[in-house]
Amino acid sequence: AKLIFRHGKFFLYVPVTINVPDTPAPSSCKKVVGIDRGIRFLAAACDGKKTSFYSGAAVKQKRAHYKELRRQLQKRQTSSARRRIRAIGQRENRWMNDVNHRISKALVCAHPKGTLFVLEDLTGIRGASERVRVKDRYTQVSWAYYDLEQKIMYKAVRCGSALLKVDPAYTSRECSGCGVVDKESRRTRSLFVCVACGLRLHADVNAARVI
Repeated sequence: AKLIFRHGKFFLYVPVTINVPDTPAPSSCKKVVGIDRGIRFLAAACDGKKTSFYSGAAVKQKRAHYKELRRQLQKRQTSSARRRIRAIGQRENRWMNDVNHRISKALVCAHPKGTLFVLEDLTGIRGASERVRVKDRYTQVSWAYYDLEQKIMYKAVRCGSALLKVDPAYTSRECSGCGVVDKESRRTRSLFVCVACGLRLHADVNAARVI
């Protein structure tokens, strides 16, 4: 164990080992849930019947607040300002960590043991920031998608479920009804209308179903 004194209080950190059930093979799972991660909605989960949305509006607003606060402090060029910037960064990380804990817990607890959670493999997504508008780059780079993925993974395993990552190519352009891929089907950020079969869905719901 480790005894920590922080902010005028003592905390005792005690590591524990938890026995978890064997992770089921994807083919043996009785239920499949597709999860589309993004910035506008941190997660949109669909099991084929119902969809759950987790808005990212509060996160985007909070990130913007901290960014502006850091900008103002950087102008001062003082030691106290630099200490304040470090403290703000730690506070922001703790807050985002808590957000991802609550989302991942809600996702895993909403589905029974033996569920297969399917996510896009977003490895290398950071390198795509150059293709994003300059004003949106900070939001893209600070997006905690990997942390959310890790939390979903360990919570799923602990509950006897499994996680699978798939190729993210064309998931936003493919129709979950007929499988036709066409960029014209993605009418707006939130609307998907298939040019082939006419399926009309919220874009994130369609992506979650494809995943």
